Amino acid sequence: MLTRAIVRPPGANYADGLTRVDLGVPDYERALQQHAAYCDALERCGLELTRLEADERFPDSTFVEDTAVLIRDVKEGSATSQAAVAILTRPGALSRAGEVESTRATLAQFCPRYHSIVAPGTLDGGDICEAGNHFFIGISERTNADGAAQLADLVSSYGYSSSFVDVGDVKNILHLKSGLAYLGDHRLVVIDALRSRKEFRDYELVAVNADEYAANCVRVNDYVLVAAGYPEFARSLQDLDYKTIVLEMTEFQKMDGGLSCLSLRF
Repeated sequence: MLTRAIVRPPGANYADGLTRVDLGVPDYERALQQHAAYCDALERCGLELTRLEADERFPDSTFVEDTAVLIRDVKEGSATSQAAVAILTRPGALSRAGEVESTRATLAQFCPRYHSIVAPGTLDGGDICEAGNHFFIGISERTNADGAAQLADLVSSYGYSSSFVDVGDVKNILHLKSGLAYLGDHRLVVIDALRSRKEFRDYELVAVNADEYAANCVRVNDYVLVAAGYPEFARSLQDLDYKTIVLEMTEFQKMDGGLSCLSLRF
C-alpha cells in the first residue's frame, strides 16, 4: 500500500517548459485546477501529500516524478510501504538539471539512504516502470544506456531485477511510461508499438485501443487514475474489476506530461 506522495503545482511560467507536441499553449489557470483535482484524487486513494511550492526557475518542475526513483530495500524484507531509498536522477534535458536539487531536501525527510545517477549517465523518472520487484528501464532521448545501467546496478543491490526497453525509435512517446503502466496483478497496460516486446511476454497485457496517451494511467492502492477522454479504455479497466478515477489532463498533455509525472508516490 502506498501512503505518501510528493507533488508540486505548475508555476506561472509553466508554458515556457519543454514540449514536443503541438496541442496549443496550456491555460495556466486550468492547469492549476487540473493539478488540484489530481491532488484530491491522490488523497481519495489514501495518500498523505507533501506539497512543494511552485518553482518558476524550472518551468517543467511540476513533473516531479522525473527527479527520483523511490524504492525500499527488498533484501531486508522490509514490510513498510514507505520508501527507504531515493535514487536521484540526472535528467536528460539540461534545463531540468536543477530540479533534482530542489527536491533533495524533501526526499531526505523520508529516505535515509540515497544514491545519484552521475555523468555521463542521464535518467528521467518517467522512463522507470516498477512492476512488483522488477524494473522496466526505458532507454529514450532522455535516459541513455549509461544511466539505465547505473540504475539497474543500484536496484539490483537492493534485491530487484530489471530489464531494458529501448523506446528511442517509438513515435509519439517521450518516456517509457508514456506507453506503459503497471496495474499490479501481473498486468501491464501497453500501447500497440510495445505490445510485442519480448520483455513483456510473461505479463497479461491490457492493450490501449484509443489514443496512446491513455496508456499513462496510475494504480494507486484501490484505484486506477485514468485520463479523461478515453471511455473505452476506462471501461476495459472496470471490466477487470479496477475502480477508476477519471481526471482531466489536457493542460499537462500539451507539455508532454501525464498522470504518473505529477507525483512521487511511495
